[in-house]
Amino acid sequence: MADSLVIVESPAKAKTIGKYLGSKYIVKASMGHIRDLPKSQTGVDVENNFQPKYITIRGKGSVLKELKDASKKVKNVFLAADPDREGEAIAWHLAHYLELNESDTCRVVFNEITKQAVKDAFKTPRKINMDLVNAQQARRILDRLVGYKISPLLWKKVKKGLSAGRVQSVAVKLIIDRENEIDSFIPEEYWSITAKLMHEGTPFEAKYYSLDGEKRELGSEQAMQQVLDAMEGGSFLVADVKEKERQRHPAAPFITSTLQQEAARKLGYRASKTMSIAQQLYEGVELGKEGTVGLITYMRTDSTRISPVAQEEAKEYITERYGASFVPEQPRNYTKKNSNAQDAHEGIRPTAVSRDPESMKPYLTRDQLRLYKLVWERFVSSQMASAVLDTMTVDLNSGKATFRATGSKIKFAGFMKVYVEGNDDGTEEEFKFLPALAVGDRISSDAIEPKQHFTQPPPRYSEARLVRALEELGIGRPSTYAPTLETIQKRGYVAIEEKRFIPTELGELVIQLMVEFFPEILDVEFTAHMEEDLDHVEEGKEDWVKVLASFYDSFEKRLEVAEEEMKEIEIQDEVSDEICDKCGRHMVYKMGRFGKFLACSGFPECRNTKPIVKDIGVTCPKCHEGKIIERRSKKGRIFYGCDQYPGCDYVSWDKPTGKPCPKCETMLVEKRSKNGTRLQCPSCDYSEEVQDEEQA
Repeated sequence: MADSLVIVESPAKAKTIGKYLGSKYIVKASMGHIRDLPKSQTGVDVENNFQPKYITIRGKGSVLKELKDASKKVKNVFLAADPDREGEAIAWHLAHYLELNESDTCRVVFNEITKQAVKDAFKTPRKINMDLVNAQQARRILDRLVGYKISPLLWKKVKKGLSAGRVQSVAVKLIIDRENEIDSFIPEEYWSITAKLMHEGTPFEAKYYSLDGEKRELGSEQAMQQVLDAMEGGSFLVADVKEKERQRHPAAPFITSTLQQEAARKLGYRASKTMSIAQQLYEGVELGKEGTVGLITYMRTDSTRISPVAQEEAKEYITERYGASFVPEQPRNYTKKNSNAQDAHEGIRPTAVSRDPESMKPYLTRDQLRLYKLVWERFVSSQMASAVLDTMTVDLNSGKATFRATGSKIKFAGFMKVYVEGNDDGTEEEFKFLPALAVGDRISSDAIEPKQHFTQPPPRYSEARLVRALEELGIGRPSTYAPTLETIQKRGYVAIEEKRFIPTELGELVIQLMVEFFPEILDVEFTAHMEEDLDHVEEGKEDWVKVLASFYDSFEKRLEVAEEEMKEIEIQDEVSDEICDKCGRHMVYKMGRFGKFLACSGFPECRNTKPIVKDIGVTCPKCHEGKIIERRSKKGRIFYGCDQYPGCDYVSWDKPTGKPCPKCETMLVEKRSKNGTRLQCPSCDYSEEVQDEEQA
C-alpha cells in the first residue's frame, strides 16, 4: 500500500515518474500553479511590505480537493515541481495549501526524468528554498505592479485592451528602434570586381583586393574604372601563396535561448513551439518495452555545464561510433555565456546519448524527432574534437591591381561530422577548393566582372535575432522569451511579415508614451540591472522587499505625473475603398498579429473581416480564368489561391510562377529554402536553380 504522495505539475510527468517509483508512491499532478494574484485587482499590499494577496486559481477546486484527500492518507508528501523559480513557488503554494511544515524535507528536484535520476533525487529530499520562492514572488509582483498600474492608464488615455510590461516593452522598443534604423538608412554605392580564372583545368575566382599595394574601397564607378585601367588585360601573376592549418571548435550545448534560436534557423519553429515540444521530450515519451522515459534534460536553463557522467557517456559513444581521434584530449567544459547566467542545472542534452535520433524515430512525432535530433547532435558535437581546416590564400597581380583568392578544405572533420551551428542569414559555409598554385605562375582569366552594389540596412528582427538581442542585453530570463514574443503580437504592438517583426502604429504610440512617462522601464541598463537584483534574491544576497521598494519609490511618482499630464489620444483607423458586403459600410485597415487586414467600420454591430489580398500577376492554372492571389492562413502562413474561390479550389503553399514546365507543361512553382530558390514542377521531377540579383 502507498505511504507517500508525490505532486508534480503535469499528468505526463506524473505518468513517467509513477512508473519509476513503484507502488509505494502515489503520483498526482497539480496542473501547474494552484494560487496566483487575482485578475480583478492588483493584489499587492504596497503599504505592507508588498505582501501579495494570493487566491486559488479558478477551476482548480477539484484538483486541490483530490490532492488534499490524498495527502491525508499517506505518511509523506513530496513536492516534485520543476527545478526552477516557478517550480519552487508551485511547491511552496502546495505546501501552504496542504498545511505542510516548510521546514520539512518535502522538496524533490531532478534535472532529468530518468529512472536513476528520479530515484537518486528521492534519496536526498530538501527543504523548500525560500530564496528561490522570493525571487519568483518579486518578479511576479514587479510585473504585476508595472502591468496593473500602467495598463489602466493606457486604457483611459488610448484604448482598452492595452498592456505594458517590463520585458515586453523593451522588446517592442527594440523592434521600433530597428525599424527607425531601416527608415533612416541611406544606401551607399560600392563596387566589386571578380576575375574568373582557370589553372590546369580547374576554375576558380579571385576578387579585387588592393591597388598600388594599398587597400582602397571602390565607392564609385570611377574608382572601379581606375582599377580596370591599372590592370594588364586578363593576365595575372601569382605573387604570394599562404597555406596554413586552422582549427574550428564546436558550439556549446544548448541553453534555452540558443535552443530557441537554432530551432528557428534550422527547423522554422516559433519560440513557443520549441518550448512546447521540449517540454514533451523532458516530461517523457513512451518507448515501447522501455516504458515512458524523459529524453532530454530540463529545458529552461542558461547554464552550459555538463555533468561528468554525461561527458563520460558521450566519450564512450563517440569513440565507438566515430573513433578515438574524434575525442578531444580533455573533456570540454564551456564557460558561462554571461556573468548573470545561473548554474543550478545543466545545459540541455539527451538523457542518454545512446538513444540516437534514428533509434527514436518509431516513437516520436515528426516535430519531436526534429527537435530531439537537434539537441542530440548539438550535445554530441560539443563533446567532440575540433575540426581541422586547410586554408589557402593566394594574391595575384595584374598590373598595379592585386586580386585575392581564398580556399579551404576539411582536413579532419571532427565535430563537423555530426553538426555545424546555423547562422541568422540562413546560409551554410561553403568550402572552395583552389588548384595547386605557386609563386610565379602565370594565370589567364576567362572574364573580368565588375558589379555595382549598395549597402543594405540592418535586417528586421526574426524571433531568433530578437531572442539573441534580449539575451545579450540581459533582458528577461529563459522562461520569459517565448511568452513575451506571444504577448507583443497578441496585443497588436507588432506584426509578422515574412517571418520578421514590424511595429504597428499602436505599438509605436504605446512605446512613445512609455518613453515619455516611464523611461526607466524602457532603459535597457535599468531593466538588466533589475534582472541582476532578482538573481541576487535567488542567491540569498538581496532582500526581495528592498528590491521592490527601490523600484516602486520612483515608479509611483512617475505614475502620478503620467495621470496628470498624459493626454487622451484617439486612434483613427485608415478607411479603405472596400465596401462591407454584409452591411454596406466602408471597411477600415486593422493590424493583427499577422499583419494588416480589413474590418468593417461598423464594429461591433458588424463583425465582418476580410484578408488583404495581393495579386501576383499569374492566371490560375486550374480554371484559366481567375487570378492567383496571396493569402494568409489562420496561423499567418502565406499561401496562394484562385480569386474565384469557392468556384475554383486551386491552392498552393508555393508561389506559382506562370511559367510552364518544359517537360510536362504544368505551371512551375517557386521552392524557397535556406540554400536558395528553385523553380520546381509539382507534377514531375523537373527542377532548376534560380539566382537572385545579388548572386547573379
